[in-house]
Amino acid sequence: MSGFVSLVGAGPGDPGLLTLSGRARLARCDVVVYDRLIDPSLLEYAPAQAERIFAGKSPESKALTQDEINDLLVAKGLAGMRVVRLKGGDPFVFGRGGEEAFALAKAGVAFEVIPGISSSIAAPAYAGVPVTHRGLASSFAVVTGHEDEDKPDASVDWRRLATSVDTIVVLMGAAALPGVTRALVEGGRPAETPAVTIEWGTTTRQRSVSSTIEGIAEAVRAAGMRNPLLTVVGQVASLRDHIAWFENRPLFGKKVLVTRTRNQASALSDLLRREGAIPIELAALELSPVATDGELDAMTKRLESRHFNWCLFTSTNAANFVFDYLDRSGRDVRVFAGCKLAALGSATASALAAKGLRADLVASEFTSNGLVDSLPLDIGGLHFLLPRATGGVDLRGALRARGAIVDEIALYESKVPGRIEPETLQLLRDGEIDVATFASSSSITNLAVLLGDDFDRLKGMLIASIGPVTSETAREHGLAVDIEAAPHTIAALVEGLKAHYANA
Repeated sequence: MSGFVSLVGAGPGDPGLLTLSGRARLARCDVVVYDRLIDPSLLEYAPAQAERIFAGKSPESKALTQDEINDLLVAKGLAGMRVVRLKGGDPFVFGRGGEEAFALAKAGVAFEVIPGISSSIAAPAYAGVPVTHRGLASSFAVVTGHEDEDKPDASVDWRRLATSVDTIVVLMGAAALPGVTRALVEGGRPAETPAVTIEWGTTTRQRSVSSTIEGIAEAVRAAGMRNPLLTVVGQVASLRDHIAWFENRPLFGKKVLVTRTRNQASALSDLLRREGAIPIELAALELSPVATDGELDAMTKRLESRHFNWCLFTSTNAANFVFDYLDRSGRDVRVFAGCKLAALGSATASALAAKGLRADLVASEFTSNGLVDSLPLDIGGLHFLLPRATGGVDLRGALRARGAIVDEIALYESKVPGRIEPETLQLLRDGEIDVATFASSSSITNLAVLLGDDFDRLKGMLIASIGPVTSETAREHGLAVDIEAAPHTIAALVEGLKAHYANA
């Protein structure tokens, strides 16, 4: 079997800037070799069984030398593996991708290059600085700042570059910045030329400072900024004061505790990142199946025989557990052909829609009582199926009171996870977290068990709840609820946070 290596640009830091082609290659790889500045969430696109190899380099240290990386890619390719070399930014913009491509070509290993968005244009854009702008700049140069301009063998002629282009983008170069800016001034660039330095561009850790070219190095030092840095020199840097957008978002830089299950956390975390927040994931729920395949088979056969008139899904988890069984047993959504579907909330309705099923009814109120109240008035004698969690809200009584015939199946149980990441616990103890979000009552009760005495540390931060039932549980545990989503959705929860900080 012939191996194949994809040199993939991961973009500048924001995981949403990975290209579709890059994501597709990750989804089919056997090995991913990744750099230091890669957002860890990108590795989740690779199959669970794929080998993950860290090959990060920084100005201070190297996990692997470039020669070792080249040899590794060649070896994996010759072994018949599909390899993704995941590189920050673009592979061919100071990414040494050309060296890796040359090594692969020399060894006869098939490869491709999938460009990525370079930080040289993306980081300035996120800071409100276009590298070109009509009337201000029609040319730009991208140079590395790793070199010290005082070195006799430096390859960048900073003095000559000073007046050659309108905009100069200097990548990295924290230590060399004073020498670089001095050389540019000596080369003829006016000392009062605007400059902007950006740290961790396009990520929720982004910071930027403005000054003149003469003062930017001191501004960076005073702000305590470190690599990865990028500095823009030119008249376009003056536009930051007018069109900065990323760092001006209401949630920018806020550390938000996300307490959903690991599988569910990504949806909320993605929305928070889009608004500039820093999601801190602490799974307070761990779902374990409790229904046997025999019980699930019996349920499915009754669906196939059109025994049920209605199936009520009260959560995305319940829907996912049912769909997982259908896949395992070689069935599909046609088992619901004779059954109407009701969904508690838009997220559950979306989970059904993802499988090609349209909910016949979505609760007008995103509560269990709201789901029952939304049903047609005459349900006497109709057969209802309730796939649910053990210990969840029991709708049998309300349905039977209206004459319905109800069967339920306990699909899963919510348990307290076995551990908490030490880094997350330390952030909590240090008071570094601004907001705690809760999307269910069980996330609160479980978190109280998981944290023990540290749970009281939540009382000093903003508390955001998805709905009244969750809010009541929070209050029972001594938490003052500051924000309650309306409607009771994840998207509304984020909107509530934005409104709170916008009005603060």
